[in-house]
Amino acid sequence: MAARALAKSSLLSSESFPDQGDWTYEDYRRLPDDGWRYEVLRGALHMAPAPSLPHQRAVWNFGPILRSFVRARDLGTVLGAPADILLPGGLATPVQPDVFFISKERLGILRDSHIEGAPDLVLEVLSPSNWLTDRREKFQIYAEAGVREYWIADPKIRTVEVFVLRADTYELLGSFGPSERARSEVLPGFEPAVDEIFAG
Repeated sequence: MAARALAKSSLLSSESFPDQGDWTYEDYRRLPDDGWRYEVLRGALHMAPAPSLPHQRAVWNFGPILRSFVRARDLGTVLGAPADILLPGGLATPVQPDVFFISKERLGILRDSHIEGAPDLVLEVLSPSNWLTDRREKFQIYAEAGVREYWIADPKIRTVEVFVLRADTYELLGSFGPSERARSEVLPGFEPAVDEIFAG
């Protein structure tokens, strides 16, 4: 969801905000509701414009597919951005994945205003403004935080990559394209059609 880390804009510099690398969740909560999408990764503020329409289609298609699967089996909960997730060790304060799943056994990490801990599965949909962050920085942060499965959906080439956590790094479970079904290891039997994720 996030874009590259940016230096403070003229808007932000007019306030008493910290330098890059020193941002906290409290600083983040003082940001204006101005149409930008904000995240704090390793203490650095990331800003992105509103997502593209192909991005939003994929999010709105994938979320209900995953939610239906999880609810039918009483496996936990499925949520999505905007939702603040605070990852351990200050890795993110917060991060806002496009769609995420938290297992029934771990629902204790839910708070009224935010989530304290790593989801079990995260989906990020690439946009021109965020693809590098999703593929590099978030890739490393999610692994370090213990997110068990990371899905990356690319609307431009209509592919879904599924990565599973092995020890402390991600291993590619599979790259799935048109006319194929992606598959999950964390959620056995969850095999959404790639064409349905990018439909519309």
